Amino acid sequence: METKNIMIVGVGGQGSLLASKLLGKLLLTRGYDVKVSEVHGMSQRGGSVVTYVRFGDKVYSPVIDKGEADFIVSFELLEAARWTEYLKKGGTIVVNTQKINPMPVIIGAAEYPQGLEEKIRAAGMKLEAFDALSLAEEAGSAKAVNIALMGRLSKFFDFTDEEWLGALEASVPPKFLELNKKAFMLGRQA
Repeated sequence: METKNIMIVGVGGQGSLLASKLLGKLLLTRGYDVKVSEVHGMSQRGGSVVTYVRFGDKVYSPVIDKGEADFIVSFELLEAARWTEYLKKGGTIVVNTQKINPMPVIIGAAEYPQGLEEKIRAAGMKLEAFDALSLAEEAGSAKAVNIALMGRLSKFFDFTDEEWLGALEASVPPKFLELNKKAFMLGRQA
């Protein structure tokens, strides 16, 4: 199998590491060679966090170069726009439509860019944009945005619900399992 590349991008504290852990566990149970790499850019202070997940028959490096990502999963619109050059031709961006103001916007030094969804689509990229925050809140916690996004991503793979939910059971503490299962299914059905 040709190596597949998924980038998970967001802002520190949004749960991108849990999302990559869930994806990694699922892919390992399917027998793929999996490499995961995390890049923290001031993540504890609300900066960008990027996780690379690569899988296939044999994967030699955990890093995804520009133009190689089959999927970019983004927790926020501006983060999606920042990483579009990594998407390969024919790739897909799965994005939460939530907007999180970066520090320059918070202090008034800049304005949040407008029309990001339209700009991404106009550049010829496939965009799956949806309100993952509302789905997470419907499931019981705004912190489940990451799992709602994984639910939406799951539509692009031929893994069963049972396989996804099994990886979820192996990735989250039991007391949060039902909430996360609900968020996953809401994202999958969105």
